[in-house]
Amino acid sequence: MAVSIADIKKLRAMTGAGLADVKKALTEADGDFPKAQEILRERGLAIAAKRSDRETSNGVVLVKKVPGFAAMVAVKCETDFVAAGKDFIALVQEILDAIIEKRPKNLDEVKALTLANGDDAETAVKRRSGITGEKMEIDGYNFIEGDNISIYDHMGKHTLATMVQLNKENEDAAHKVAMQVAAMKPVALDEASVPQEVKDEELKVAIEKTKEEQVQRQVNGALKKAGINPNLVDSPEHIESNVAKNWLTQEDADKAKDIIAKTQAEAAGKLNENMIQNIAKGRMNKFFKENCLVDQEFQFADEADGKISVNDWLKKQDKDLKIVNYKRFTLVAE
Repeated sequence: MAVSIADIKKLRAMTGAGLADVKKALTEADGDFPKAQEILRERGLAIAAKRSDRETSNGVVLVKKVPGFAAMVAVKCETDFVAAGKDFIALVQEILDAIIEKRPKNLDEVKALTLANGDDAETAVKRRSGITGEKMEIDGYNFIEGDNISIYDHMGKHTLATMVQLNKENEDAAHKVAMQVAAMKPVALDEASVPQEVKDEELKVAIEKTKEEQVQRQVNGALKKAGINPNLVDSPEHIESNVAKNWLTQEDADKAKDIIAKTQAEAAGKLNENMIQNIAKGRMNKFFKENCLVDQEFQFADEADGKISVNDWLKKQDKDLKIVNYKRFTLVAE
């Protein structure tokens, strides 16, 4: 049957699908609007399935709070063009509104939320994927329950959002800490909150790095004693390159290789383990200071405060003020 321009415009406004897809669906449905909508839905799911192996590196993160609850949700897509589209943002907002109403406990529960058109959130995203031709997925969800929560959408770009909860009401302080979380991406609230597996891995790295430095120090000393500049022989590739440039004789290159091999073997067996552990401990303390929120240098203090930790800055605002919880999610590569 012939399909009128008015019907095409009407169905397009209802579904957001392209003109050609709308016309084809109406034709197949003999002008039946509910049937045409279902055709578009099923076609959208089929297209989404075909693109399931595509990479999603763009998207939207939205955050919202109401009394006693705050949440953020991330929906990813392939391009920044689609991410900036009003229909895509509206869909993410609808999902977030459903989250605020139902307060799901995990990402699976978010995906199962029922939206206004009767679809669950995951299906709604797949249908939108079929309309745009891009892969889309609900990728992240965080929430905080309780009072004294501040939310922050970094620069209003919907790509990085944070939430911070304090033990007492102080919106200005909470907002500044939320900006700190966005800027400094802490690993945990404090040292006790750092997962043990992270501590173990960081300590392992710290010990290995310390050992390498101690061995290299002895190697450099042996090279200098032999009259060879350590900077010219710091890797096999560098040695060959410097020989080719006549910055290093082949004789000195061979001598350097022998010195390096011999000294490394000797030094590795004579390392002072107590010293290694002490240096590694210092590195761990530095790691905690840089990556634990309460110990980080506060980036938004007044000039009069000078260099001050987040925790000390909070105490200057109110001696009893503490951070209870925080969440952060970003779609930006860091």
